[in-house]
Amino acid sequence: MGLVLALALTTLALCAVPTGATSRPDGTSEAGRGRAAARVSTFHGRGFDTCHTPPLGTMRRWLSSDYRAVGVYFGGRGRACKRQAHLSRDWMRAVRGMGWRVLPLYVGSQSPCVFAKNKKGVRIGRNAWRQGTGEGRDAVRRAKALGMLRGSALYLDMEAYDYRNKKCARTTLAFVRAWDRKVRRLGYVPGFYSGADSGVRHMEAARRAGVPDLPAVMWFARWRTRPHLYREPALRRAWRPARRIHQYAGNVRERHGGRSLMIDRNLVHAPVARIR
Repeated sequence: MGLVLALALTTLALCAVPTGATSRPDGTSEAGRGRAAARVSTFHGRGFDTCHTPPLGTMRRWLSSDYRAVGVYFGGRGRACKRQAHLSRDWMRAVRGMGWRVLPLYVGSQSPCVFAKNKKGVRIGRNAWRQGTGEGRDAVRRAKALGMLRGSALYLDMEAYDYRNKKCARTTLAFVRAWDRKVRRLGYVPGFYSGADSGVRHMEAARRAGVPDLPAVMWFARWRTRPHLYREPALRRAWRPARRIHQYAGNVRERHGGRSLMIDRNLVHAPVARIR
């Protein structure tokens, strides 16, 4: 399935490890290494994400841009734009036919110490592991309904939070790991989006501590900088190659082919959705 990281999967004090199979940050499973892995498709180039899935006419017009990947918010209780009038199985097939690659984003429950006021109403509850497992199952169910096949990457959007708060960090990490484990066991690739100096630093610290069930792909937000994939100071040598996305600008308006959108800009070298 790609890169194999030489990590010691040890029991740690950060968070109790439930019994069962463990998985490595690159997506390989200790229990399932003998099974054939689902094929993964990757994309290397420019991408954008926008809160509302654009209509097909706009996607066709935007082929005049340098972008060839689009992030879509396909589910999750924390999703800001819940009404997605254009997002459907037919939309997914149509944009694939145009040559676009899709980066599916799932905005589930948020960290108990999330900074954004509009996310405080959807914070992780008392049983983070159970909640993460349930939301991972929901993410796969919604992905399947949109025609996304096994081997597709699904990106958990965890907005910036105070990862230095130890109690909050334990709860958040348990949720993320449970979500990853369920998504991975169901045949999909668990990705993770967060601020470079927040959730991404947290995941990197957990990786160095030997925590299992971490995301296979890292989508880090660091704005007002030149786009880069492998010079991010919050990350070391893990999550490479073809396992990173850099969101380098946000809330910018662009116009292509006569159609304007408010977008975030991304440099991508990572797995995308496989669409039936």
